[in-house]
Amino acid sequence: MSIYDSNLWISDLDETKDTLPELETLTSKNVLITGCTGLICSAVVDVLIRWNETHREKITILAAGRNEKKIAERFSPYYKEDWFIFVPYDALSTKNAWNLSCDYIIHGASNASPNKIVKEPVETMLGNFVGMKYLLDYAKEKGTKRVLYISSSEVYGRKEGDQPFKTDEYGYIDLLNSRSSYSVGKRAAETLCSSYADEYGVESVIIRPGHIYGPTAVESDNRVSSAWAYSVAHGEDIVMKSDGSQIRSYCYCLDSASAILKVLLKGENVHAYNISNPDSIINIRGVAEILARSAGVELKMEFPTEAERKGFNPMSNSSLNSTELLSLGWKGLFNAERGFSHTVEILKEIIERG
Repeated sequence: MSIYDSNLWISDLDETKDTLPELETLTSKNVLITGCTGLICSAVVDVLIRWNETHREKITILAAGRNEKKIAERFSPYYKEDWFIFVPYDALSTKNAWNLSCDYIIHGASNASPNKIVKEPVETMLGNFVGMKYLLDYAKEKGTKRVLYISSSEVYGRKEGDQPFKTDEYGYIDLLNSRSSYSVGKRAAETLCSSYADEYGVESVIIRPGHIYGPTAVESDNRVSSAWAYSVAHGEDIVMKSDGSQIRSYCYCLDSASAILKVLLKGENVHAYNISNPDSIINIRGVAEILARSAGVELKMEFPTEAERKGFNPMSNSSLNSTELLSLGWKGLFNAERGFSHTVEILKEIIERG
């Protein structure tokens, strides 16, 4: 079963699409999206696909990635449409060769898996910086209207207290910890965006997502919200390996997608926006309890292995202040209870129908 066979997913897409009248701006335009099979950007692509299904004037989607087969499978009902085009792209390569033009770029390709960050810190850091540089050079050469960079809440580092991070607040990051390859790489790529704007006039906006979740996550995603969602959808108990006190800004993938598209079209040049639904700032234990309750399973505790502990996000509080995003007219549709329950229901549909 494809995710598009889920009536609930289509309903969520329609509800999201209807909050984005700005998408009219993208009709007859080319939008290039990297990382398009990932949790975040596959939801963005799905919103644009749904727009095309319900409108006469189309948005051309340039789906960029390393694996054409993977993209063809994820978007199989639409892969052969004239307005859906595969574009080869490797964030680690300096030799991507494109003979195409695009009006907007949404850059979401990044190594975000905790396991891969620990195993491949060099590739993680270079992928963030080199991948961004290639796209900014391309935008400079081709006159792309705007680049949107998907950064991370991990750029904020650690701080004391439980108040949400504002976009100009930065805490401590251990530069000699290879796990910091992700957060430092994201920081460097943000500065690169600002530098290209000042030196070459390339227009860009930056979004810093909180902890995004939803049925667009693949089953191999080992971030806790994704792993737990799949576990409970299979009827398995949740196993939590910390006290769960860490505070996070959780956001349903379609709320994240609408925020990305809103910032792309309405955000201020060279400005960063936090993606955070104020109704979904909760601790990790709260997420586990919602998921367990939604599927009628138990929540259990275990001590983590040393390898698992090494991959943990070091931030005890990564909640985000979304005042600037809200000022653009964005509003989250899915609080934690609704978003996680929809995630489980959609995943159960997909699993049960195979």
